[in-house]
Amino acid sequence: MQKIIEIKDGKVRHPDYRFNAPINLEILAGEQVAIVGPNGGGKSMLIDVITGKHALLITTPLYDFSPSTKTHAYENIKYISFRDSYGDSDGTYYSRGNRETYYYQQRWNQHDTEDMPLVGDILEEARRHAMNEHLAPSDETIQRIYKTFKLDLLLDKPLILLSSGELRKFTLTKTLLTGPRVLILDNPFIGLDAATRDQLKELLTQLSEINEVLILLVLSKTDDIPEFITHVIEVEGRNIHPKVTRSTYLEHQQKIEETQLTEDKRNAILSYPYSDKSLAKSNSEIDSILDFRKVSICYGERTILKELDWKVNLGECWALSGENGAGKSTLLSLVCADNPQSYACDIRLFGKKRGTGESIWDIKRHIGYVSPEMHRAYLKDLPAIDIVASGLHDSVGLYQRPKPEQRSTCEFWMDIFGIGHLKDKTFLKISSGEQRLVLLARAFVKDPDLLILDEPLHGLDLANRALVKEIIQTFSKRQNKTLVMVTHYKEELPPCFNHEIFLKRNK
Repeated sequence: MQKIIEIKDGKVRHPDYRFNAPINLEILAGEQVAIVGPNGGGKSMLIDVITGKHALLITTPLYDFSPSTKTHAYENIKYISFRDSYGDSDGTYYSRGNRETYYYQQRWNQHDTEDMPLVGDILEEARRHAMNEHLAPSDETIQRIYKTFKLDLLLDKPLILLSSGELRKFTLTKTLLTGPRVLILDNPFIGLDAATRDQLKELLTQLSEINEVLILLVLSKTDDIPEFITHVIEVEGRNIHPKVTRSTYLEHQQKIEETQLTEDKRNAILSYPYSDKSLAKSNSEIDSILDFRKVSICYGERTILKELDWKVNLGECWALSGENGAGKSTLLSLVCADNPQSYACDIRLFGKKRGTGESIWDIKRHIGYVSPEMHRAYLKDLPAIDIVASGLHDSVGLYQRPKPEQRSTCEFWMDIFGIGHLKDKTFLKISSGEQRLVLLARAFVKDPDLLILDEPLHGLDLANRALVKEIIQTFSKRQNKTLVMVTHYKEELPPCFNHEIFLKRNK
């Protein structure tokens, strides 16, 4: 049997990235593999070994990429991370200006949309480049990919107007045009609505039937392993468990206890002192936190939001859901004062009409916020506690050193989220799931009156999803706290969310 990837007694050269035991791994032709495990368990480290990013002592990974005629790992192994909604893993797709703002700058600027190359042009350029480098697959395979992904419906669209699901197709196609023998997809289902998740699973199933492609899925949500996966490798605590069949793994998968938050931590959240600026201690007569009146947002000729009326009263918990591309992120950008079009709309926040003299910082000081886009933008390799502290000042990066009492607050919330031990580790040296927990602590650190959680459980394992869900539920019981949460999984909503707004995509 052909061994596409084989590692014998592999020991990573750099001691910071070593596993507890030498790596012994075989992935055979015909297998489709999921790599699963808890946040910080070592999944990404194993991928880095497979791709050759982390060099091994004495030995090296052995590859047999036949029938591919390419010999090098970088030519045959392609890795795509879906940590965020737009761009690739390093956010470089046609970004303009600094990376913290390019996503919204492009979407609200009509001229950017008009100047953006079309999907068909980008893919054709990628195909020509692959042909020049002798990397492209056969014309027959390319035609099958285009037909499978129904790309004829996307070719005339600017990239920036694609929904999250359409972007998955585009990114996969662009990568497949390089003719990979091994395709590694890191959390490809995050950020997708239920219908689009099912469609992507179907697309990957069809792709797995193309014999030249071995698919490796890296999954944090291990209760949703697609049926086309044949084998599972679990990685936890820097231990790589033996490869087993999908059915065997699911049969023996450990059940996660529903209660992850201790009683002491639950009481600590409920009794945490309110700040003097908190609405819980304010004498103002604020009834509504958000009040949208006939709000419409357009990007070029496309209408994202059309005459939206939405009122959120003090202390309410709202679930925000809808189809991919329906405008959920746009709506939240209006709330957080990150979208310039908000000043042309009739929007009232905390009882004040937008554009009546308040600064962006007056708005943000009452809001805690976390989102996939924020995760993408946070590329600061600062100690994790400094990332949390930046939430006190609503900055990307830390430009004011926290006072001792502020540092104590940061440590409190890091302990609540179970990441106190990471406070001195730098952000880019911890796993993606651990990064998400750090950003969640950042959102809670100033005890916000309005907490906006855009896909807060993105990339978290089962135990951490349960923990964060309990923290959100407990926080909602504090006085005068208002919450808005976006998720594509209804089971992720804590019980406190008893109001719902569903957005439909304008055709």
